[in-house]
Amino acid sequence: MSLVKLSIKGISYSQTQNGAYALILNEVDGERKLPIVIGAFEAQSIAIALEKEITPPRPLTHDLFKNFADRYEIVIKHVIIHKLVDGVFYSSIICEHDKMEEIIDARTSDAIALALRFNAPIFTYKNILDKAGIYLKTPTSKKPLSKKEEEVIENLILGDDKESKKPAGEDYTKFSLTELNKMLDEAVKNENYEKAASIRDEISKRK
Repeated sequence: MSLVKLSIKGISYSQTQNGAYALILNEVDGERKLPIVIGAFEAQSIAIALEKEITPPRPLTHDLFKNFADRYEIVIKHVIIHKLVDGVFYSSIICEHDKMEEIIDARTSDAIALALRFNAPIFTYKNILDKAGIYLKTPTSKKPLSKKEEEVIENLILGDDKESKKPAGEDYTKFSLTELNKMLDEAVKNENYEKAASIRDEISKRK
């Protein structure tokens, strides 16, 4: 089975599942997207890895794993999303230590959070992308979309969007840059990275 390389499009908050997020993966040499529902903690960890300018005051779980692996010279070579059963994606982390390769089973969200920290590529098999991939630019596609896929597309298109990650009721446009920077520091200090990312988006729009 041929492997297909994926990149990360972004993270979209699920309006239908409380505390759930949709991680959107891109087909690198194509137009299909692979939406994967993940939890809030994993979404936060992936968002922190994507947002290079926010540094946690203490290492998150995936950062701790990276520090541990670096200390013992373990390298993650790549991640493969290798199976899809009843809507659940299964992944493997391919590691190398002392020139020996090991394959470790992992939740897809954890595997991707670690891949980002090791700058490791993410792959899936073509048959999985054929089964679960969706075309955002092909509204006339004959493939029917599930309700969940339609909701993910709606969130992605309306958000693409860093606005979709902003907690409901939070309006940062009314604050000054000085206030926003103070709030950003406080959010990072309190390890509220979702709020920190939203504040940083508002600061970036004003530059």
